[in-house]
Amino acid sequence: MHGLEQQTIESINLLKLRKTPFIIALNKVDRMYGWKSVADAPIRDAFKRQKDFVVTEFEQRSSQVFLQLNELGLNVELYWKNKDPRHVVNVVPTSAISGEGIPDLIQLMTKLTQSMMGDRLMFVDDTQATVLEVKTMEGLGTTVDCVLVNGALREGDRIVVCTLSGPAVTRIKALKTPQVLKEMRVKGQMLDHKEIKAAMGVRVVAPGLEHAVAGTQLFVVGPEDDEEELKATVMEDMADIFSKVDKGGEGVCVQASTLGSLEALLSFLSTPDVNIPVSGINIGPVHKKDVLRANIMNEKKGENGKSLKKYAVILAFDVVVTRDAIALAQEYNVKVFTADIIYHLFDQFTAYMKEMRGEEKQAARLTAVFPCTLKILPNCVFNIKDPIVLGCEVLEGVAKIGTPICVPSRGGVDLGRIASMELNHKPVESARAGQSVALKIEPTNAEQGSRMYGRHFDLSDELVSRISRESINALKEFFIDDMQKDDWRLVIKLKKIFKIT
Repeated sequence: MHGLEQQTIESINLLKLRKTPFIIALNKVDRMYGWKSVADAPIRDAFKRQKDFVVTEFEQRSSQVFLQLNELGLNVELYWKNKDPRHVVNVVPTSAISGEGIPDLIQLMTKLTQSMMGDRLMFVDDTQATVLEVKTMEGLGTTVDCVLVNGALREGDRIVVCTLSGPAVTRIKALKTPQVLKEMRVKGQMLDHKEIKAAMGVRVVAPGLEHAVAGTQLFVVGPEDDEEELKATVMEDMADIFSKVDKGGEGVCVQASTLGSLEALLSFLSTPDVNIPVSGINIGPVHKKDVLRANIMNEKKGENGKSLKKYAVILAFDVVVTRDAIALAQEYNVKVFTADIIYHLFDQFTAYMKEMRGEEKQAARLTAVFPCTLKILPNCVFNIKDPIVLGCEVLEGVAKIGTPICVPSRGGVDLGRIASMELNHKPVESARAGQSVALKIEPTNAEQGSRMYGRHFDLSDELVSRISRESINALKEFFIDDMQKDDWRLVIKLKKIFKIT
């Protein structure tokens, strides 16, 4: 009721992209002031029991949400007012806490599925099952929770599943389902079956499922099936995702709980607005080996010879990080960010990259040399040697504290770096063209310490900043927003003076 979250917008965009029919649940109606809960009631019956001001608030809030949905290109309407469900998206007000509107949601899903997708609701004998979750159960070992969409599973069936180390072939020891009207994830006594027919959820007990990948297909090896072909087929989805990542490149490491969530995260990271490079991916909990893989970025250099330490990061989406992995990450200075929502993960990484960018910018201040040319003012030489203190007018560019100064007309004699500046007897950090300042130039080595006004340079000489290819690159990468067009023109001029390619 408070509007669209970023993940909601992303979900809608994905549904539109794949042309998937959907219903919108307008949740949290129970959060409105004065709402009287009627547990598990149809939403229209619940509205009849509310006071007028509650209904008015709902109309106001829902119209704001509808406007947001309209901005996404959706025509929406409350489901009982919708006369064109094929072109207008149904909206069902609900409360996930007290249950109002849930009967409407289930009824509407059933009705629309039967009326609009009847020709696609067909049972076939070919087994079609998807692994939802891999878990270890006391007394049973590693099991997989599956959704059986078509066909049947039988005790003793030979099955093929996808694992991180390749396809695994095993035999079903037991098939279990929860008690009637109980959910699979709720702990309790489970029922044993010799055979399960679609469509329903089932827990499969079998050896060799330790490394099964959630989100992948499960196949039954029939008497006429080619086992090797099924092995290749079960690995296709995973191989397709892994092939999209350049493991030899630069980037962060990404881990997710299922193949589907990994695919969604990689798709999100590759969007133009995000554009985070990925060098390694995995499925399941973060272990020490994953930290060691991410640590490669601490030791690796980029194409331009720069350190890639900022990419020594693991983005862990909806997975557990083991204690050993946490300890090793701290030892090797590998950052591990965890979240159950993709956008929270992105926010954490963005904040980290901003911090790293700030550190790199600070470290680049000595390398980055802003261009400037200075004219010595007559009768303004206050100290002729170590340190040299002069009054100067900035002819072009910008003079900053830390800028190395040289005299091109005297063979490029280096005088030192600007240590401090004063404008109108007040200290300043920088001075631009047209301003006159008193500046102190301190030597950085013994040779520069011997430079003297009147011997190595005089009033007729222009002083300029000593730029280099490295300093120009640093300006482009970290200080481009501080540079003006005239500054870049001066850089081009100084490149010719210093013969920089």
